[in-house]
Amino acid sequence: MIVPAMTADAPLTSQFYATKRGTVACGLVRARLHRVWPRLEGQSVLGIGHASPYLRCWPEAARRIAAVPAQLDVEPWPAGPGNLTCTMEEDAMPFPDLSFDRILLVHGLEAADNARALLREVWRVLKDDGRLLVVAPNRMGLWAHVESTPFAHGHPYSPGQIGRLLADSMFRVEHRDTALHLPPVRARMLLRGAQAWDSGARWLMPQFAGVTITEAVKDVYAAIPLRSRRRRMVLSRAA
Repeated sequence: MIVPAMTADAPLTSQFYATKRGTVACGLVRARLHRVWPRLEGQSVLGIGHASPYLRCWPEAARRIAAVPAQLDVEPWPAGPGNLTCTMEEDAMPFPDLSFDRILLVHGLEAADNARALLREVWRVLKDDGRLLVVAPNRMGLWAHVESTPFAHGHPYSPGQIGRLLADSMFRVEHRDTALHLPPVRARMLLRGAQAWDSGARWLMPQFAGVTITEAVKDVYAAIPLRSRRRRMVLSRAA
């Protein structure tokens, strides 16, 4: 998983996903991600941002790499064949061109200092027939306004804004979805019935989803040769 120089609070993000509310939120988002990518046997997968909790959707993937912003301390990705954690700069990923079949971007786009530079690097390391999945806080969602959650840190996006940003970065949107319609509550009673509450809110107020999910592919006809840049990374193999 790789990350740009972000403003997101890594300790807050880790603490959030260790809580009951964070576990529930992660489960609701993962359910939608799994609908988009049901299985990834034999695929090399890169997670950018704080993607580790979501990469568990695809335990059958051939290779998983977790990356974080160079200035942040996070726990390494769990041990396993091919699992790796590294830090890097958002505009200089330490991977060759056309390295990955799938790239998952979570808690990354909204915290990037330069979102276009990040997406340009994503374009470079993604295979020509690869796919990108972007999860970003929804500008109209309640989660983007509750600072005790990582969804309220950084720059939230509307679906249209993400689409335009991807188009400017030589990607073509293939699929859109939303997740996390459950309000950002702490009450255990509501959290216990999270799936029912989320389904109801999804039907009643779809525009207020906590996150938008956008799948995109490379627009290879819009490609412009990319000048190679000096890359810096720190690798930490999972124990």
